[in-house]
Amino acid sequence: MRSSNLGFRSKFVAFSLALALVTLWLVMRGYHGLTGDGQIYAFQAFARLYPQLRTDLYLQNTSQDQFTLFSPLYAWCIDFLGLENAARLLTLLFTLWFLAAAWSLARAVAGRNAAWAAVAFALIAAGDYGASGVFRILEPYLTARLPAEALCITALACQVRGRKWLGLALAVGALAIHPLMALPGLLLLGSLWVPPRVVVTAAIGGVLATLVISIVAINIPGASHVFAVMDDPWLDVVRERSQFLFLQLWSTRDWAINAQPFLCLGFTAIAVRSDRIRRLCVGAALVGAAGLAVALIGGLIGPVAILVQGQAWRWVWVAVLLSELLLPLTALKVGRDEKCGPLCALLLVFGWTLPGIDGTACIGLASIIWLARPVISSRGSRYCRWAFTALIIAIGMWIFIQCRNIWSPPSASAGPAPLVEAQLREMFALKMPAVLLCALIWWGVQTARTKWTLISLTVILAAFSALVFSAAFRQPRLLATSADIREFAAWANVIPPTSTVLVTPPRDVGAFVWFALNRPNYLSLDQSAGVVFSRATALEVRRRSDVLLPLADPDWKLLSRLRHQSGGGFKDKAATRPLTAGKLIQICADPQLAFVISPEAVGFNPLPHIGGGVWKDWKLYDCRKVRSALPTR
Repeated sequence: MRSSNLGFRSKFVAFSLALALVTLWLVMRGYHGLTGDGQIYAFQAFARLYPQLRTDLYLQNTSQDQFTLFSPLYAWCIDFLGLENAARLLTLLFTLWFLAAAWSLARAVAGRNAAWAAVAFALIAAGDYGASGVFRILEPYLTARLPAEALCITALACQVRGRKWLGLALAVGALAIHPLMALPGLLLLGSLWVPPRVVVTAAIGGVLATLVISIVAINIPGASHVFAVMDDPWLDVVRERSQFLFLQLWSTRDWAINAQPFLCLGFTAIAVRSDRIRRLCVGAALVGAAGLAVALIGGLIGPVAILVQGQAWRWVWVAVLLSELLLPLTALKVGRDEKCGPLCALLLVFGWTLPGIDGTACIGLASIIWLARPVISSRGSRYCRWAFTALIIAIGMWIFIQCRNIWSPPSASAGPAPLVEAQLREMFALKMPAVLLCALIWWGVQTARTKWTLISLTVILAAFSALVFSAAFRQPRLLATSADIREFAAWANVIPPTSTVLVTPPRDVGAFVWFALNRPNYLSLDQSAGVVFSRATALEVRRRSDVLLPLADPDWKLLSRLRHQSGGGFKDKAATRPLTAGKLIQICADPQLAFVISPEAVGFNPLPHIGGGVWKDWKLYDCRKVRSALPTR
């Protein structure tokens, strides 16, 4: 009977903790549709079902779509389920795979209890890497990065569990999904196969080889056929559109974010006495550091096109992931030290969870205190305990003030009160409340004496999940719906399949033309995302933006906008100007532009949209009519 009760308790504890992770994902991440890079990957798959979209500028020349098997797999799912259903289902499946693989990896190196805390902390932490907040681990929308991350983590889990050849096969398979994300996983896997001295030598050799390639490429004319160097026109467009590719353009904050996982891995390697964990920390740190060095050399010298396109700075993602997964174990181990352990553990958690706080400084301070532990006297230990208590009180007061502001009734001028689930998401976006909730759940599950206590906790978690479920899946808009296609059928019927369409002023980054009209864009922000892979695409983006100067400033000049705005991010929009008859004549002179959609009435017998909604009274202009009317005007 006792063994039966223990078996029931063990299963119910596992179920409760799994439900807690689901709840945490719903609150912290969720799924909000095809946003960000999700639209680009959806378009790549969509173009395989609608061949006319292959003539779009984004796909005309070399693009990232040529280096992945993700698009045909995604297209098959779209053909079977529809775009939105396929994107939603695949995102959920890959996310569950990612979390299960992360749990398996953490359990293999840290044990069952620490594995649950590791996955929970990975959900809470931002997981940012690179520059300008463009990339993060476990993104809440569908791209090829998500399955590639899941494959690499599964490969690492197989490696640490002794299934080396299976892990190697999975890592190689990830190369076919997203080579840029899979390569650091494969390198980390290789670093676990050989002695540390060989790993260090290989990392240094790779960096030196990159330096030699760059020097040869810019000094030997014949080498340019193999290692092309970006010329000024191409480089100018790439820098303006994707400044995060060049490390010399990173801000101090960008460098601090990318330095944080290295400090954390170093702390873990010192504080946790486990050869397996130290090998993981050293391997991930070397892969990430080598990637930053390769990217810096490739961007500064030349720059060599293949090195810039390789985006080796992305190798940092494995360091970020492992530092997040290993931090709970590190905090638990360190916290047992009577001298300064609780203070160091708290600083480590602060480094990843407190907004507005320099995480690198927190982790660096924790490292200094921990290294100074042998010389900390009893008085110094007392000061550390006081500091720990003061920080706990301060963070408690901060959480109370922030939550009071979130839940306080809005004033009459502030509009209607936000929904409860939206307030909960806003509260947990502070991260520290999520950390406290996870700690309470973990403590409650571990100390529960009866099965009814566990059942009660499970019911509470299930009710909480149900409360936030709708907000976790709320989408601002749907793409490629049958209603959209029917609504704009009159426009689509008069636009030839391969004719380009321009929307002015822009309503989105290009999704309406792609998914509602099923036609190529003339020029949109998402189209310029691939300029790093093709000189021809970059120069055509510049040419078309020059054609459109009467209507809008180039929206792909993100670097210039970043330099002129006071805050960070990509919030400022490019200036636009209303369409006039003269401007329509001017832009329609470009034979690459076939149709223009605008709310302005400027003549030339346009086809209006007679439906309701945001597109009411917008008009479709045929540039053929504009050009044919020129002699009579």
